[in-house]
Amino acid sequence: MADHVHGTMDTGAQEKTYAGFVAATKWSVIAILAILVFLAIVGA
Repeated sequence: MADHVHGTMDTGAQEKTYAGFVAATKWSVIAILAILVFLAIVGA
C-alpha cells in the first residue's frame, strides 16, 4: 500500500463538484421562490 502524506491529495475535482452543487442549490431556491411569489400574486 502506498504511503499517504497528509495534505498532498489533489482536491480539484471535489471543489468543482461542490461549486456545481452550490450553484444548483442557489438556482433551485431562486426558482422555487419565484414560483411561490407568482402563485401568491395570482391568488392560487
